[in-house]
Amino acid sequence: MDPQTTVVTAPVQLRIADDLRIRIERGELRAGDRLPSAHELAAQWGCSPSSGRAAINLLKKQGLATATQGNRPIVRIPPRRSVLRQDTNQLEKDRVLLSEEERRSYGAAEDNLGLPLSDLQFRTEYARVAADDEQAAIFGVSQGAELLRREYETLCRTTGVREQWSISYMPVDLISGNPDLLDETKEPWPGGTQHQLYTVGIEIARMDHEVTATMPTTVEVQKWALPEGVPLLCGRRIAVDTQGRVVEVSEARYPADRTKMLFSQPLSPWSRD
Repeated sequence: MDPQTTVVTAPVQLRIADDLRIRIERGELRAGDRLPSAHELAAQWGCSPSSGRAAINLLKKQGLATATQGNRPIVRIPPRRSVLRQDTNQLEKDRVLLSEEERRSYGAAEDNLGLPLSDLQFRTEYARVAADDEQAAIFGVSQGAELLRREYETLCRTTGVREQWSISYMPVDLISGNPDLLDETKEPWPGGTQHQLYTVGIEIARMDHEVTATMPTTVEVQKWALPEGVPLLCGRRIAVDTQGRVVEVSEARYPADRTKMLFSQPLSPWSRD
């Protein structure tokens, strides 16, 4: 799509921002290139420095600019993206029957993020909670039934910035046959959730996925180090076993500017008769 200006009689800060945006979209200004300062923009456009600052702030809200140390504005350098693949759940299932040594050699977090384990710091927290109305309906249990709540967080070891976060729920009655599944000190578990369920005789037959979006809270902006205006993708995964039972519901957050979701669906051919 060709770059286009905003079709209004625009205030000067919007005209400045449009001009810079179009230069970025055309490749005249590249990632990391210095942008004019507020005073340079004021001199160029015959406006006040506050209008120049407002123009840069508009570019920040569009994810096109950022400020380095000393508030020097530059064209934003695209972040490294984590990749969420459609076949991840099948790959995890395939590894369930491998040896523990083979399962330990793989981790979903470092695979999705493209980072070595040495660069990542993991945190896990377990708690037992009572099912609310929605959870009771999803799991087909009574309200107040005991659920295992598991929170997972992955941080960049050097910056402390959150790289991954998820929370999951499982009915305690389904997994209590293996006490290790209720113990957070056993994490990270080689082979992940599907191997955990395998130890109590549960095989996953289907994964249902839902993706929505939301604007982050101030806390989430801080933890993810999100630029202004970047939303979070909200993923919910519902695991259904071979008996048709919902055995796990997990929810995760993904910064929209650093996440790629890959899906492929084979289509049936038309009949040639």
